[in-house]
Amino acid sequence: MMNMPFQKLLVWQKGISLVDEIYEITKKFPKDEIWGLTSQMRRAAVSIPSNIAEGSQRTSQKEFGNFILIAKGSLAELCTQLLIAKNRAYISSETFDHISEKIMEIDKMLRSFFLKLGTK
Repeated sequence: MMNMPFQKLLVWQKGISLVDEIYEITKKFPKDEIWGLTSQMRRAAVSIPSNIAEGSQRTSQKEFGNFILIAKGSLAELCTQLLIAKNRAYISSETFDHISEKIMEIDKMLRSFFLKLGTK
C-alpha cells in the first residue's frame, strides 16, 4: 500500500472502514437496485475518504476545508440513503443504528477537523 500523509488521518481511516461496510451491506440489496440505491450509497460512501484525501493534497487550508465540507455533504447524502434503505426493509434497524453511529462519529470528526483548519 502506498504511504500518503492522509492515510494517517483517523477520520480518513474511519471513512475507508465505512466504505467497506456499505459495500457489504449493499451486496444484499435487491438486484433491481444495482443502478439505484446500491450505486448511490456506494458512491456517497466512497466520496467521503476520497474528498479527505484530495483536500489534503491541496495547497491551502481553505481549499482543504472545502473538501472537508464536500465530505460532510456526502456523509449527509449517505445518511439519507441509509434511512431510505431501512424504510424499504433492505436493512435491519440494528444495521441502521450501527451505521448511523459510525456516520455520526465521522461527522463530528469532520466538523472538528474543519474548525481546526481555521477556514470557517
